[in-house]
Amino acid sequence: DLRELLDADAIAEVEETAQCLIESHRARSADGIHDLCLRLGDLSRDELSLRVVDQSLLESVDRLVRARRLLELRIAGERRLIAAEDAARYRDALGIPLPPGLPASLMEPVAQPVLELVRRYARTHGPFTGRDAANRFALDAAVIENALRLLAHEGRVLEGGFRPGGLHREWCDAEILRQIRR
Repeated sequence: DLRELLDADAIAEVEETAQCLIESHRARSADGIHDLCLRLGDLSRDELSLRVVDQSLLESVDRLVRARRLLELRIAGERRLIAAEDAARYRDALGIPLPPGLPASLMEPVAQPVLELVRRYARTHGPFTGRDAANRFALDAAVIENALRLLAHEGRVLEGGFRPGGLHREWCDAEILRQIRR
């Protein structure tokens, strides 16, 4: 339990950086928007608007969708954008139908799609509960828990109490925790 040792401001700062919310990490171009989706995974248009240096860049989102560099899918009851390279991962993990006409190279089955989504979620968030991740993807908490246990076994995430004042067991990516402690 690290609740009393970790600083809430340090957690917030690391999380803002990992989520590309600080100025130096925000998208500066259409390519940057695509890269954000590759790095962070699915983002709603509202979430994306917090991660661009200039709101006029959001006009390029529809061009990226038309060019099939981004896909707009319904995830957990909400329209979200993903990089086209993640199409099979979301299809296989969440059972989401994909639009027709995607290249075959993007449709190859993914061996452990839920594990990959959860791994990226952990790498781009501060301490979180299994319920947080389950809600993000509208997946059963037990499915998320299994993925987190596999990641913990690999040493990629740690389980414990991290957020000061928190009440529930949390998970944290090992590198994110190192950054918080630094």
